[in-house]
Amino acid sequence: MAPRGCEGHPPPPSPQAWVCPGKMLAMGALAGFWILCLLTYGYLSWGQGLEEEEEGALLAQAGDRLEPSTTSTSQPHLIFILADDQGFRDVGYHGSEIKTPTLDKLAAEGVKLENYYVQPICTPSRSQFITGKYQIHTGLQHSIIRPTQPNCLPLDNATLPQKLKEVGYSTHMVGKWHLGFYRKECMPTKRGFDTFFGSLLGSGDYYTHYKCDSPGMCGYDLYENDNAAWDYDNGIYSTQMYTQRVQQILASHNPTKPIFLYIAYQAVHSPLQAPGRYFEHYRSIININRRRYAAMLSCLDEAINNVTLALKTYGFYNNSIIIYSSDNGGQPTAGGSNWPLRGSKGTYWEGGIRAVGFVHSPLLKNKGTVCKELVHITDWYPTLISLAEGQIDEDIQLDGYDIWETISEGLRSPRVDILHNIDPIYTKAKNGSWAAGYGIWNTAIQSAIRVQHWKLLTGNPGYSDWVPPQSFSNLGPNRWHNERITLSTGKSVWLFNITADPYERVDLSNRYPGIVKKLLRRLSQFNKTAVPVRYPPKDPRSNPRLNGGVWGPWYKEETKKKKSNKNRAEKKQKKSKIKKKRKQQKTVSGKPANLAR
Repeated sequence: MAPRGCEGHPPPPSPQAWVCPGKMLAMGALAGFWILCLLTYGYLSWGQGLEEEEEGALLAQAGDRLEPSTTSTSQPHLIFILADDQGFRDVGYHGSEIKTPTLDKLAAEGVKLENYYVQPICTPSRSQFITGKYQIHTGLQHSIIRPTQPNCLPLDNATLPQKLKEVGYSTHMVGKWHLGFYRKECMPTKRGFDTFFGSLLGSGDYYTHYKCDSPGMCGYDLYENDNAAWDYDNGIYSTQMYTQRVQQILASHNPTKPIFLYIAYQAVHSPLQAPGRYFEHYRSIININRRRYAAMLSCLDEAINNVTLALKTYGFYNNSIIIYSSDNGGQPTAGGSNWPLRGSKGTYWEGGIRAVGFVHSPLLKNKGTVCKELVHITDWYPTLISLAEGQIDEDIQLDGYDIWETISEGLRSPRVDILHNIDPIYTKAKNGSWAAGYGIWNTAIQSAIRVQHWKLLTGNPGYSDWVPPQSFSNLGPNRWHNERITLSTGKSVWLFNITADPYERVDLSNRYPGIVKKLLRRLSQFNKTAVPVRYPPKDPRSNPRLNGGVWGPWYKEETKKKKSNKNRAEKKQKKSKIKKKRKQQKTVSGKPANLAR
């Protein structure tokens, strides 16, 4: 029995069971009427409770029949699905105990990206996807954008949806934004999306859509376009709710017109919550966090199945490119696993930055292959604009490359290096120094770079253990079974040949000082192009209590200007009155005393 769809609705009846009033219709007409009914109620979950044979019949009768024989555009439909905090191991085809049949099938029929990199935390990955630029070129080098910070993706950066709109795309975002919202100009609908339905913050409750950033700083975080979506406060699990919205968008859009769908699921980020029925297959997992995480990922997998079925049903699939990516590595303490990679989310070890990723599309030339060429999340920006027949301004300095031929045809990647990051304000490594960096680089600074096979880290790269799957006890990853690494005194530089040693077990920095110097120089060159870090202090005006209980834009620059203009006018008026008074006093003082009285 196939698992029910993630949406929680009862399964649609099979065509054979559908009865309409009046005379019994012939089977052909009956199937046609059934399809019409599905279109009318397009938001229902696809594939719920269907046997594999019935699902195949659904696709044959509905999806293939609705697929247009010709399209009015050569521009492909672009579907970018971003999972949150999915670990490198947490997909079936990487050996996970968690069942991900949809992801496994889509990846197997497409191109698996096995040398694919993102950033170690949420905001940086999302910013690089949407701008095609490294963090050092947007000022987002440090940490994430906090809910209380007056900060957002710089407004002078042309975003991916803005560029796609220029060439006729309808652009829609569903899910997690996390690129700042303190001003209205920072909102998704002001950054190129025709519609937005989702959350603005980095995390929150999957059912209530509330988020507390600190005691007394709590608010509702679910938006439809530019307003709080109170009408959707029905306790619906976010993975289900977002999938329903995607189905609605596809049901109402003309498949002969190009569409860009950015689906940024909240799952599998903490808090670890999932509908009860997804726990059934994971009772054998002792660790409760891992069990919850597995249930969340199973629900996400079914949701992606439903999105794929909707693409087929509504006539988009044959001209679609589906890209799947995680935004960073998994967090073992929150159920994720990156084994056998080293480190975790928030670190520059491979476990924090090497991601699950694949491309699935009928438009691929070489399907069912594995791409081991170097690919980075910044590459999607120029790649998708090129596929959309758009133009990239010559004066825009991008860090991404067009890698479509690399993925589709198996050609060599134009990318030979990746700047993972340079964070000048992260906690400095106590033992780092210019001397340790051969006078080329201060190794106290947290940085990481990849050039061809070589990877260099400086400063404090973060939590560096390997966490085997069997180490998960009921209390969390068992420290006794971890491979603990005690960083030797004075250590602030590491060098690895990632191709030969993807698990970062053999540090080669002492053996190859020449390579170290070469990569340090490259770091220094990148650093010369960096813009100042944007990481402002907390603004008390951000408190949802001051904004109707909702997290949302609070900074009103116009009001500030008006007040400032008003203050200037008042000061001017006051000065004028003082001058007038002084003039009167002078006039009075120059007359006889009796007249003055």
